[in-house]
Amino acid sequence: MAARDRVVTGGGGPSRRRFLHEAGRLVAGSAVASSLTLAGARRALAIGERSLFRFARLALPGLPDPRPTALRRLAWEVVRRTSVSTASDPADIRLSDANLFRYPFLVLSGDRRFPLPPENDIARLRRHITYGGFLLIDSCEGRAGGGFDESVRRLLAQTLPGELPMRVSETHVLWKSFYVLRGAPGRIIASPLLEGVERDRRLAVVYTQNDLSGALARDGFGRWEHEVVPGGEDQREEAFRLAINLVMYALCLDYKTEQAHIDYILRTRRLPR
Repeated sequence: MAARDRVVTGGGGPSRRRFLHEAGRLVAGSAVASSLTLAGARRALAIGERSLFRFARLALPGLPDPRPTALRRLAWEVVRRTSVSTASDPADIRLSDANLFRYPFLVLSGDRRFPLPPENDIARLRRHITYGGFLLIDSCEGRAGGGFDESVRRLLAQTLPGELPMRVSETHVLWKSFYVLRGAPGRIIASPLLEGVERDRRLAVVYTQNDLSGALARDGFGRWEHEVVPGGEDQREEAFRLAINLVMYALCLDYKTEQAHIDYILRTRRLPR
């Protein structure tokens, strides 16, 4: 069985309390612990822009952002659809930046081959992921298995040796972290699956080759920048729902494993709600 056909099943990951504790212990005073905490239970105590959840796009040399408006639109949709408070403007962050650990949710998107970062930068990305960070990788090439895909697999092999991306199982809690979903569409459907890297029984990296951000991108006049094929606007909505699920999973991990069927359990046990 090829590495990308193996399955990440999810469920039973570390508790949210332990997750935050370990992030704080391993990165004393670092921004991964601070940002995650402020985005969650302590949000009511936080003041100002630094209390808000903010996406951060990884800015790698030789890899321009092919969908520069997508994360801003997604941030707006997160506020509209959930109780998470977000900053509207994403950050562009280099791996060498001292503020890297302020951002728990990193996004790497591209449409072309790119050179590997220096080893010191790769080590910082490894620490970010190990200490609790989440990395979404989105290929905007318009096809599976192109130059960006090749570079991504080389980057992950160097960052997380021996932990190749595996297919995310249809039963993984990611599919019900906010919306109940099937499939992983974006602007296109170049691949029928999501891939992921699991660490400590949590998805730490998710990789899509379906140009998710291409479905989200909207210009300053409110017009969608790209046609979504083959499913049109229904597929665009599914892409937004997948993006929301990714955010909620990254912030909340697997709490939904036990909560998703609570209505059914209560009905079958005939308990008052």
